[in-house]
Amino acid sequence: MQRAVVATPSLTGARRSSSGSGKISIQQQDSGQNQQQLRMPPSQMSNMMDIGSRRIFNEDHDMFRESVRGWMRGVLAPQQAAFEEAGMPTRQVWEDMGAQGLLGLGLAEEEGGMGGTFRHEAIALEEACYAQCTAPNAAVHSAICIPYVAKYGSEELKRRMLPGMVAGKRVCSVAMSEPDAGSDLQGIRTTAKKDGDNYYILNGSKTFISNGIVGDTHIIVAVTNSEAKTKAHGISLIVIEDGMEGFKKGKNLKKLGLKTQDTAELFFEDVRVPAGNVLGGPDSGFYLLMSELPQERLAIAVVAAAMCEWMFEETRAYVSQRKAFGKTISSLQTVQHKMAELKANIAACRAFVDECIELHEQGALPATTAAMAKFWTTDLENRVAAECLQLHGGSGYMWDTPIAKAYANSRVQTIYGGSNEIMKELVARGIF
Repeated sequence: MQRAVVATPSLTGARRSSSGSGKISIQQQDSGQNQQQLRMPPSQMSNMMDIGSRRIFNEDHDMFRESVRGWMRGVLAPQQAAFEEAGMPTRQVWEDMGAQGLLGLGLAEEEGGMGGTFRHEAIALEEACYAQCTAPNAAVHSAICIPYVAKYGSEELKRRMLPGMVAGKRVCSVAMSEPDAGSDLQGIRTTAKKDGDNYYILNGSKTFISNGIVGDTHIIVAVTNSEAKTKAHGISLIVIEDGMEGFKKGKNLKKLGLKTQDTAELFFEDVRVPAGNVLGGPDSGFYLLMSELPQERLAIAVVAAAMCEWMFEETRAYVSQRKAFGKTISSLQTVQHKMAELKANIAACRAFVDECIELHEQGALPATTAAMAKFWTTDLENRVAAECLQLHGGSGYMWDTPIAKAYANSRVQTIYGGSNEIMKELVARGIF
């Protein structure tokens, strides 16, 4: 099967850091300048992935995106096959991402980050989708774990962990799911009991943990106050590290999709953890999760929207080349109408996600809106994946076809970050 080849853009227009390190730098432009030119939505561009669209971005964002795109497609994408074979990325690629300035994008410069905003995180997430780079799982590490440590960690913990996390020398996971507890905090059985004033004793297990094998730092959701009115209000977020006595990892779990990423079981048997490793103080875990989950769910929506755009363009290229009955199948009305439906839905998806990004940066994204974005975009992503695979015919069912991998990878999007059924429950509570 022939596929359209997308050329890697030149990096000559990218702004680099003054240190000469080659790390991608972030330039901030007066937001007023963004209003001086009309930026078309992706649905009006020649290709939905074209640089220069979307009113939430400006020219400096475009140069940053161009640099990220060049590295993702030229350096990271060729490594994906090896990661899939191994079932996980290398530690070296994490350090490579750190060296490129692609970790801690939203972290303040004074804390060792890139001093950007969530828009820069979104650009990195989108470009990974456009290049079909599913590993390493920087979304969990950079958009979820780093903010937890930066916002709620003690000064000592931040000094010790953030530089390594930004450099990719320390890789982090967040562990909430258990064999009998997923989205329901009430079902959590992992406990951390106080041992004097300076330590907690951690016992229990976690499963389905992204970055769990390669990662060396883990944020654990555990019950620290069994006497709380509800179990959810007696939980804490506790940071543990590889090498702590009593902490063990299970096998790298085999999954339907995302085969380039490591996913682990974690086991804790009387693990002695310093009290200073409790983020935000004891029994505050529920409030921390409620504060940060909107960004996690928005990040999932960002990926879903970008995947929809990539799948649409991949399928458009395929149906424009594939011939049947003496002509390309793009000439068939049934195919044309299906592509028209997909484009309209993806255009609406993009507009909603960009609005959520704006709201989030203004501190005005409600948890219910983030939940809507998460379930609506990921439901759409799965529909688009199914339709695009169908339009690829038999070749779409072959694992080596990119659309087949995208189909498998999309399936988990409705499950993690809070299942879509739970998201709809959260939204419904705000209606009635």
